[in-house]
Amino acid sequence: MSIFDNTQIAFADKTDSQLKKAYWMFKAIEQPLVTNMGISALNFSVQANLPFVKGIVKNTLFEQFCGGETREESMKVVKQMFKRHVGSIFDYAIEGKAEEKSFDHTCEEIKQNIKFAEGNPAIPFVVFKPTGFGKIDIYEAVGKKTALSTAQQEEWARVVKRYEEVCQMAFDRNVILMIDAEDSWMQDATDDLVNEMMEKFNKEKAIVWNTIQMYRTGRMEYLAEDLQRAKEKNYFLGYKFVRGAYMEKERERAAAMNYPDPIQPNKEASDNNYNAAVDFVLANLDRVSAFFGTHNEESTLLVMNHMKAKGLANDHPQIYFGQLYGMSDNITYVLGAENYNVCKYLPYGPVRDVVPYLTRRAQENTSVAGQTGRELGLISKELQRRKVQKK
Repeated sequence: MSIFDNTQIAFADKTDSQLKKAYWMFKAIEQPLVTNMGISALNFSVQANLPFVKGIVKNTLFEQFCGGETREESMKVVKQMFKRHVGSIFDYAIEGKAEEKSFDHTCEEIKQNIKFAEGNPAIPFVVFKPTGFGKIDIYEAVGKKTALSTAQQEEWARVVKRYEEVCQMAFDRNVILMIDAEDSWMQDATDDLVNEMMEKFNKEKAIVWNTIQMYRTGRMEYLAEDLQRAKEKNYFLGYKFVRGAYMEKERERAAAMNYPDPIQPNKEASDNNYNAAVDFVLANLDRVSAFFGTHNEESTLLVMNHMKAKGLANDHPQIYFGQLYGMSDNITYVLGAENYNVCKYLPYGPVRDVVPYLTRRAQENTSVAGQTGRELGLISKELQRRKVQKK
Protein backbone atom coordinates (compact mmCIF):
# COMPACT_ATOMS: atom_id res chain seq x y z
CA MET A 1 0.00 0.00 0.00
CA SER A 2 1.37 3.41 -1.01
CA ILE A 3 1.65 6.34 1.36
CA PHE A 4 -0.58 8.17 -1.13
CA ASP A 5 -3.51 5.77 -0.71
CA ASN A 6 -4.68 7.43 2.51
CA THR A 7 -7.99 8.92 1.36
CA GLN A 8 -8.98 9.89 4.90
CA ILE A 9 -6.16 12.45 4.91
CA ALA A 10 -6.62 13.36 1.24
CA PHE A 11 -10.28 14.32 1.58
CA ALA A 12 -10.41 15.43 5.21
CA ASP A 13 -11.84 18.82 4.20
CA LYS A 14 -14.44 17.48 1.74
CA THR A 15 -18.03 16.72 2.68
CA ASP A 16 -19.83 13.68 1.28
CA SER A 17 -21.84 15.91 -1.06
CA GLN A 18 -18.69 17.62 -2.36
CA LEU A 19 -17.07 14.25 -3.04
CA LYS A 20 -20.16 12.96 -4.84
CA LYS A 21 -20.31 16.09 -7.01
CA ALA A 22 -16.59 15.72 -7.83
CA TYR A 23 -17.14 12.06 -8.68
CA TRP A 24 -19.83 12.77 -11.25
CA MET A 25 -17.85 15.62 -12.74
CA PHE A 26 -14.74 13.46 -13.22
CA LYS A 27 -17.01 10.72 -14.55
CA ALA A 28 -18.18 13.11 -17.27
CA ILE A 29 -14.64 14.31 -18.00
CA GLU A 30 -13.55 10.70 -18.39
CA GLN A 31 -15.52 10.50 -21.65
CA PRO A 32 -13.68 12.45 -24.42
CA LEU A 33 -16.81 12.76 -26.54
CA VAL A 34 -18.85 14.13 -23.65
CA THR A 35 -16.01 16.47 -22.68
CA ASN A 36 -15.61 17.88 -26.19
CA MET A 37 -19.37 18.31 -26.65
CA GLY A 38 -19.63 19.99 -23.27
CA ILE A 39 -16.73 22.34 -24.05
CA SER A 40 -18.28 23.34 -27.38
CA ALA A 41 -21.62 24.04 -25.70
CA LEU A 42 -19.92 25.96 -22.90
CA ASN A 43 -17.88 28.14 -25.27
CA PHE A 44 -20.99 28.89 -27.31
CA SER A 45 -22.98 29.76 -24.20
CA VAL A 46 -20.28 32.11 -22.91
CA GLN A 47 -19.95 33.87 -26.28
CA ALA A 48 -23.74 34.20 -26.46
CA ASN A 49 -23.68 35.58 -22.90
CA LEU A 50 -26.48 33.25 -21.77
CA PRO A 51 -27.49 34.31 -18.25
CA PHE A 52 -27.73 30.84 -16.66
CA VAL A 53 -24.20 29.74 -17.65
CA LYS A 54 -22.30 31.42 -14.83
CA GLY A 55 -24.27 29.61 -12.15
CA ILE A 56 -23.83 26.21 -13.78
CA VAL A 57 -20.10 26.68 -14.35
CA LYS A 58 -19.46 28.11 -10.90
CA ASN A 59 -21.13 25.15 -9.20
CA THR A 60 -19.29 22.51 -11.24
CA LEU A 61 -15.93 22.98 -13.00
CA PHE A 62 -15.18 26.30 -11.31
CA GLU A 63 -15.85 24.98 -7.81
CA GLN A 64 -13.61 21.96 -8.45
CA PHE A 65 -10.63 23.73 -10.03
CA CYS A 66 -10.72 27.38 -8.82
CA GLY A 67 -10.48 29.13 -5.47
CA GLY A 68 -12.90 31.95 -6.24
CA GLU A 69 -13.53 34.91 -8.51
CA THR A 70 -11.17 37.17 -6.54
CA ARG A 71 -8.19 36.83 -4.21
CA GLU A 72 -10.42 37.78 -1.31
CA GLU A 73 -13.05 35.18 -2.17
CA SER A 74 -10.29 32.58 -2.52
CA MET A 75 -8.94 33.25 0.98
CA LYS A 76 -11.48 30.86 2.52
CA VAL A 77 -9.82 28.03 0.58
CA VAL A 78 -6.32 29.35 1.35
CA LYS A 79 -6.95 29.40 5.11
CA GLN A 80 -8.58 25.98 5.11
CA MET A 81 -5.70 24.36 3.20
CA PHE A 82 -3.06 26.04 5.36
CA LYS A 83 -4.55 24.34 8.42
CA ARG A 84 -3.36 21.14 6.72
CA HIS A 85 0.13 22.56 6.07
CA VAL A 86 -0.73 23.15 2.39
CA GLY A 87 0.20 26.51 0.87
CA SER A 88 -1.52 28.31 -2.01
CA ILE A 89 -0.18 29.89 -5.18
CA PHE A 90 -2.62 32.40 -6.62
CA ASP A 91 -2.88 31.81 -10.36
CA TYR A 92 -4.66 34.61 -12.22
CA ALA A 93 -6.28 32.23 -14.69
CA ILE A 94 -7.26 34.60 -17.48
CA GLU A 95 -6.13 33.17 -20.82
CA GLY A 96 -6.44 34.15 -24.46
CA LYS A 97 -6.32 37.95 -24.02
CA ALA A 98 -3.93 39.68 -26.44
CA GLU A 99 -4.36 43.43 -26.01
CA GLU A 100 -1.87 45.83 -24.40
CA LYS A 101 -4.57 46.95 -21.98
CA SER A 102 -5.06 43.34 -20.87
CA PHE A 103 -1.30 42.83 -20.42
CA ASP A 104 -1.09 45.95 -18.25
CA HIS A 105 -4.08 44.77 -16.22
CA THR A 106 -2.49 41.36 -15.66
CA CYS A 107 0.77 43.01 -14.61
CA GLU A 108 -1.11 45.07 -12.01
CA GLU A 109 -2.91 41.93 -10.83
CA ILE A 110 0.42 40.17 -10.27
CA LYS A 111 1.71 43.18 -8.34
CA GLN A 112 -1.34 42.96 -6.08
CA ASN A 113 -0.67 39.24 -5.60
CA ILE A 114 2.88 40.06 -4.53
CA LYS A 115 1.59 42.57 -1.98
CA PHE A 116 -0.97 40.01 -0.82
CA ALA A 117 1.71 37.31 -0.41
CA GLU A 118 4.24 39.48 1.44
CA GLY A 119 4.88 38.03 4.88
CA ASN A 120 2.13 35.42 4.47
CA PRO A 121 3.45 31.84 4.85
CA ALA A 122 0.16 30.49 3.46
CA ILE A 123 1.06 32.04 0.07
CA PRO A 124 4.75 31.17 -0.48
CA PHE A 125 4.86 31.91 -4.24
CA VAL A 126 3.38 34.24 -6.85
CA VAL A 127 3.18 33.11 -10.48
CA PHE A 128 2.39 34.49 -13.93
CA LYS A 129 2.22 33.20 -17.50
CA PRO A 130 4.49 34.85 -20.09
CA THR A 131 1.50 35.33 -22.43
CA GLY A 132 -0.12 37.34 -19.66
CA PHE A 133 2.52 40.00 -20.29
CA GLY A 134 2.84 39.93 -24.08
CA LYS A 135 1.77 38.29 -27.35
CA ILE A 136 3.20 34.93 -28.26
CA ASP A 137 4.26 36.33 -31.67
CA ILE A 138 6.65 38.86 -30.11
CA TYR A 139 8.23 36.19 -27.90
CA GLU A 140 8.72 34.00 -30.96
CA ALA A 141 10.28 36.82 -33.01
CA VAL A 142 12.67 37.77 -30.19
CA GLY A 143 13.56 34.12 -29.58
CA LYS A 144 14.46 33.61 -33.23
CA LYS A 145 16.71 36.69 -33.11
CA THR A 146 14.92 38.14 -36.14
CA ALA A 147 15.21 41.84 -36.94
CA LEU A 148 12.36 43.64 -35.17
CA SER A 149 10.44 46.56 -36.64
CA THR A 150 10.27 49.76 -34.61
CA ALA A 151 6.76 48.82 -33.47
CA GLN A 152 7.97 45.37 -32.41
CA GLN A 153 10.92 46.85 -30.53
CA GLU A 154 8.52 49.08 -28.62
CA GLU A 155 6.19 46.15 -27.96
CA TRP A 156 9.03 44.01 -26.60
CA ALA A 157 10.28 46.89 -24.46
CA ARG A 158 6.84 46.98 -22.81
CA VAL A 159 7.04 43.23 -22.12
CA VAL A 160 10.49 43.61 -20.56
CA LYS A 161 9.26 46.55 -18.47
CA ARG A 162 6.44 44.43 -17.04
CA TYR A 163 8.89 41.68 -16.08
CA GLU A 164 11.25 44.17 -14.49
CA GLU A 165 8.50 45.83 -12.48
CA VAL A 166 7.10 42.62 -10.97
CA CYS A 167 10.55 41.13 -10.34
CA GLN A 168 11.68 44.32 -8.62
CA MET A 169 8.58 44.32 -6.43
CA ALA A 170 9.05 40.63 -5.58
CA PHE A 171 12.67 41.36 -4.65
CA ASP A 172 11.74 44.38 -2.53
CA ARG A 173 9.06 42.43 -0.65
CA ASN A 174 10.95 39.12 -0.41
CA VAL A 175 8.30 37.14 -2.30
CA ILE A 176 9.28 34.27 -4.60
CA LEU A 177 8.06 34.88 -8.16
CA MET A 178 7.68 31.95 -10.59
CA ILE A 179 7.32 32.42 -14.35
CA ASP A 180 5.40 29.63 -16.06
CA ALA A 181 6.49 27.88 -19.25
CA GLU A 182 4.33 27.71 -22.36
CA ASP A 183 4.79 26.74 -26.02
CA SER A 184 8.36 25.79 -26.99
CA TRP A 185 8.52 28.31 -29.84
CA MET A 186 8.16 31.20 -27.40
CA GLN A 187 10.30 29.68 -24.66
CA ASP A 188 13.76 30.82 -25.83
CA ALA A 189 12.83 34.47 -25.40
CA THR A 190 11.17 33.72 -22.05
CA ASP A 191 14.19 31.79 -20.78
CA ASP A 192 16.60 34.55 -21.81
CA LEU A 193 14.48 37.21 -20.14
CA VAL A 194 14.01 35.21 -16.95
CA ASN A 195 17.76 34.57 -16.83
CA GLU A 196 18.35 38.31 -16.99
CA MET A 197 15.98 38.75 -14.05
CA MET A 198 17.68 35.92 -12.12
CA GLU A 199 21.09 37.48 -12.61
CA LYS A 200 19.80 40.82 -11.40
CA PHE A 201 17.61 39.77 -8.46
CA ASN A 202 18.98 36.40 -7.26
CA LYS A 203 22.32 37.58 -5.88
CA GLU A 204 21.48 36.60 -2.29
CA LYS A 205 18.88 33.88 -2.83
CA ALA A 206 16.47 32.63 -5.48
CA ILE A 207 13.65 35.18 -5.77
CA VAL A 208 12.90 34.78 -9.49
CA TRP A 209 12.23 31.18 -10.61
CA ASN A 210 11.91 29.76 -14.12
CA THR A 211 9.78 26.78 -15.20
CA ILE A 212 11.35 23.80 -16.99
CA GLN A 213 9.18 21.38 -18.99
CA MET A 214 10.87 18.01 -18.76
CA TYR A 215 8.87 16.41 -21.57
CA ARG A 216 10.99 18.54 -23.87
CA THR A 217 14.28 17.37 -25.33
CA GLY A 218 17.50 19.18 -24.43
CA ARG A 219 16.37 20.39 -21.01
CA MET A 220 19.12 18.71 -19.00
CA GLU A 221 21.71 20.34 -21.25
CA TYR A 222 19.92 23.66 -20.72
CA LEU A 223 20.07 23.22 -16.93
CA ALA A 224 23.80 22.49 -17.08
CA GLU A 225 24.37 25.71 -19.07
CA ASP A 226 22.21 27.66 -16.60
CA LEU A 227 24.19 26.32 -13.66
CA GLN A 228 27.53 27.15 -15.26
CA ARG A 229 26.40 30.71 -16.00
CA ALA A 230 25.07 31.17 -12.45
CA LYS A 231 28.37 29.99 -10.99
CA GLU A 232 30.36 32.32 -13.22
CA LYS A 233 28.17 35.34 -12.45
CA ASN A 234 27.47 34.33 -8.84
CA TYR A 235 23.71 34.18 -8.51
CA PHE A 236 21.16 31.60 -7.38
CA LEU A 237 18.74 29.52 -9.42
CA GLY A 238 15.12 28.63 -8.74
CA TYR A 239 13.06 26.28 -10.89
CA LYS A 240 9.61 24.83 -11.08
CA PHE A 241 9.84 21.43 -12.76
CA VAL A 242 6.86 20.06 -14.67
CA ARG A 243 6.48 17.43 -17.33
CA GLY A 244 4.46 19.65 -19.66
CA ALA A 245 0.94 20.14 -20.96
CA TYR A 246 1.07 20.88 -24.68
CA MET A 247 2.34 17.64 -26.19
CA GLU A 248 -0.22 17.18 -28.99
CA LYS A 249 0.04 20.80 -30.08
CA GLU A 250 3.85 20.66 -30.03
CA ARG A 251 4.01 17.48 -32.12
CA GLU A 252 1.43 18.71 -34.64
CA ARG A 253 3.22 22.03 -35.16
CA ALA A 254 6.62 20.35 -35.55
CA ALA A 255 5.20 17.99 -38.17
CA ALA A 256 3.33 20.74 -40.03
CA MET A 257 6.35 23.07 -40.11
CA ASN A 258 8.91 20.30 -40.67
CA TYR A 259 11.23 20.85 -37.71
CA PRO A 260 12.45 18.28 -35.14
CA ASP A 261 9.84 17.21 -32.61
CA PRO A 262 10.80 19.03 -29.37
CA ILE A 263 9.03 16.46 -27.18
CA GLN A 264 10.52 13.28 -25.72
CA PRO A 265 9.61 10.21 -27.81
CA ASN A 266 7.51 8.52 -25.12
CA LYS A 267 6.30 8.74 -21.53
CA GLU A 268 9.20 6.66 -20.21
CA ALA A 269 11.71 9.12 -21.68
CA SER A 270 9.77 12.04 -20.16
CA ASP A 271 9.72 10.32 -16.77
CA ASN A 272 13.45 9.61 -16.96
CA ASN A 273 14.11 13.23 -17.86
CA TYR A 274 12.02 14.45 -14.93
CA ASN A 275 13.83 12.10 -12.57
CA ALA A 276 17.18 13.35 -13.91
CA ALA A 277 16.08 16.87 -12.93
CA VAL A 278 15.50 15.59 -9.39
CA ASP A 279 19.10 14.31 -9.30
CA PHE A 280 20.32 17.65 -10.68
CA VAL A 281 18.63 19.63 -7.91
CA LEU A 282 19.68 17.40 -5.04
CA ALA A 283 23.29 17.49 -6.28
CA ASN A 284 23.33 21.30 -6.46
CA LEU A 285 21.44 22.58 -3.42
CA ASP A 286 24.25 25.04 -2.75
CA ARG A 287 22.90 27.06 -5.68
CA VAL A 288 19.56 25.58 -6.79
CA SER A 289 16.07 25.63 -5.25
CA ALA A 290 13.20 23.66 -6.73
CA PHE A 291 9.44 23.30 -6.86
CA PHE A 292 8.46 19.85 -8.12
CA GLY A 293 5.11 20.30 -9.81
CA THR A 294 3.84 16.80 -10.40
CA HIS A 295 0.80 14.56 -10.12
CA ASN A 296 3.05 11.52 -10.48
CA GLU A 297 3.35 9.48 -7.28
CA GLU A 298 6.62 7.81 -8.30
CA SER A 299 8.37 11.11 -8.98
CA THR A 300 7.13 12.48 -5.67
CA LEU A 301 8.42 9.42 -3.82
CA LEU A 302 11.74 9.74 -5.65
CA VAL A 303 12.24 13.27 -4.31
CA MET A 304 11.21 12.19 -0.81
CA ASN A 305 13.63 9.25 -0.86
CA HIS A 306 16.48 11.41 -2.16
CA MET A 307 15.85 13.91 0.63
CA LYS A 308 15.84 11.14 3.22
CA ALA A 309 19.06 9.64 1.82
CA LYS A 310 20.76 13.02 2.11
CA GLY A 311 19.48 13.55 5.65
CA LEU A 312 17.43 16.59 4.66
CA ALA A 313 14.50 17.76 6.76
CA ASN A 314 11.07 17.20 5.23
CA ASP A 315 10.50 20.96 5.27
CA HIS A 316 13.86 21.84 3.73
CA PRO A 317 13.46 25.48 2.63
CA GLN A 318 14.76 24.88 -0.90
CA ILE A 319 12.46 22.00 -1.84
CA TYR A 320 8.74 22.35 -2.56
CA PHE A 321 6.10 20.11 -4.06
CA GLY A 322 2.97 21.23 -5.85
CA GLN A 323 -0.23 20.07 -7.50
CA LEU A 324 -3.18 21.77 -9.14
CA TYR A 325 -6.18 22.65 -7.00
CA GLY A 326 -8.93 20.08 -7.47
CA MET A 327 -6.58 17.24 -8.39
CA SER A 328 -4.28 14.74 -6.65
CA ASP A 329 -5.33 15.64 -3.11
CA ASN A 330 -4.00 12.22 -2.12
CA ILE A 331 -0.47 13.51 -2.85
CA THR A 332 -0.85 17.08 -1.60
CA TYR A 333 -2.49 16.42 1.75
CA VAL A 334 -0.31 13.45 2.64
CA LEU A 335 2.78 15.58 1.96
CA GLY A 336 1.29 18.31 4.14
CA ALA A 337 0.59 15.81 6.92
CA GLU A 338 4.23 14.67 6.72
CA ASN A 339 5.41 18.31 7.06
CA TYR A 340 6.82 18.66 3.54
CA ASN A 341 6.60 22.05 1.82
CA VAL A 342 3.65 21.58 -0.51
CA CYS A 343 1.32 23.95 -2.36
CA LYS A 344 -1.72 23.98 -4.55
CA TYR A 345 -1.86 26.11 -7.69
CA LEU A 346 -5.05 28.05 -6.91
CA PRO A 347 -6.59 29.62 -10.03
CA TYR A 348 -8.97 32.54 -9.61
CA GLY A 349 -10.78 35.07 -11.79
CA PRO A 350 -14.27 36.00 -13.03
CA VAL A 351 -16.16 32.85 -14.02
CA ARG A 352 -16.66 33.80 -17.67
CA ASP A 353 -13.02 34.83 -18.10
CA VAL A 354 -11.75 31.61 -16.53
CA VAL A 355 -13.69 29.35 -18.94
CA PRO A 356 -10.68 28.90 -21.31
CA TYR A 357 -8.61 27.69 -18.35
CA LEU A 358 -11.37 25.36 -17.18
CA THR A 359 -11.90 23.83 -20.61
CA ARG A 360 -8.15 23.26 -20.96
CA ARG A 361 -8.11 21.58 -17.55
CA ALA A 362 -11.02 19.31 -18.55
CA GLN A 363 -9.29 18.36 -21.81
CA GLU A 364 -5.99 17.64 -20.05
CA ASN A 365 -7.75 15.37 -17.56
CA THR A 366 -9.30 13.51 -20.47
CA SER A 367 -5.99 13.10 -22.32
CA VAL A 368 -3.64 12.25 -19.43
CA ALA A 369 -3.60 8.48 -19.14
CA GLY A 370 -5.00 7.27 -15.82
CA GLN A 371 -5.44 10.71 -14.22
CA THR A 372 -9.24 10.82 -14.20
CA GLY A 373 -9.57 7.13 -13.39
CA ARG A 374 -7.29 7.60 -10.40
CA GLU A 375 -9.37 10.52 -9.11
CA LEU A 376 -12.54 8.45 -9.47
CA GLY A 377 -10.98 5.48 -7.70
CA LEU A 378 -9.79 7.57 -4.76
CA ILE A 379 -13.14 9.33 -4.34
CA SER A 380 -14.99 5.98 -4.47
CA LYS A 381 -12.64 4.51 -1.90
CA GLU A 382 -13.19 7.41 0.50
CA LEU A 383 -16.98 7.38 0.12
CA GLN A 384 -16.96 3.64 0.82
CA ARG A 385 -14.70 4.12 3.86
CA ARG A 386 -17.09 6.71 5.27
CA LYS A 387 -20.08 4.49 4.59
CA VAL A 388 -18.50 1.62 6.54
CA GLN A 389 -17.44 3.97 9.34
CA LYS A 390 -21.01 5.21 9.80
CA LYS A 391 -22.41 1.70 10.28
